[in-house]
Amino acid sequence: MELSDLPVRSFFELLGSNAAAPGGGSAAAMAASLGAALAEMVSALTVTRSQYAEFHEEARAGMESSAALRTAFLAAMERDTEAFRRYTAAASLPRETEEEKTLRTAAIREALILCIESPLHLMELSLDAVKLVERMVGKTNPAAVSDLGVAALMLGAAVQSAWLNVLINLGSLKDEAQTAAYRLRGEGLLRETLAHSQAVYDQVLDLL
Repeated sequence: MELSDLPVRSFFELLGSNAAAPGGGSAAAMAASLGAALAEMVSALTVTRSQYAEFHEEARAGMESSAALRTAFLAAMERDTEAFRRYTAAASLPRETEEEKTLRTAAIREALILCIESPLHLMELSLDAVKLVERMVGKTNPAAVSDLGVAALMLGAAVQSAWLNVLINLGSLKDEAQTAAYRLRGEGLLRETLAHSQAVYDQVLDLL
């Protein structure tokens, strides 16, 4: 059974257990999913109200985009857990002979790249989502504007959390050039996403 198919209580019990996965990466994806779902909700609360007819077209598009992002975030949660499982499986490979050592090293590197790419992908999705939320401010049901602020904060938390998961795995990557490239990519995503998240939060505060 996939994590996203678990009842909420069961998911959190598993997260709080001594199982190595799910962990921080899955929690980051869950936070991002919550942000996307809130954006979807605000759109739905707009398209179903006739008094906001001028925003209906954009709200419908926003509802479709946020629903797609919510699904993508849940897929990212599964991907993160699978990447970790592949890494632990690779680390458990035999290393008695030189051939076994070579195969194990290659498998570990391949899994490590997945453990880095997975949270980076989550960061990219989070940037897309927070930009969507920012476009929605002032063009949706004003009674739900606080939910847009919460959505932006969830996405900001998700991108910071994902970045921590990138960093802890970068520490095991031996390729300095590749490490530098990942850092540059991640730092850019972190900076841009947090800027948009803060902008949404500030705008929402002004409207309350």
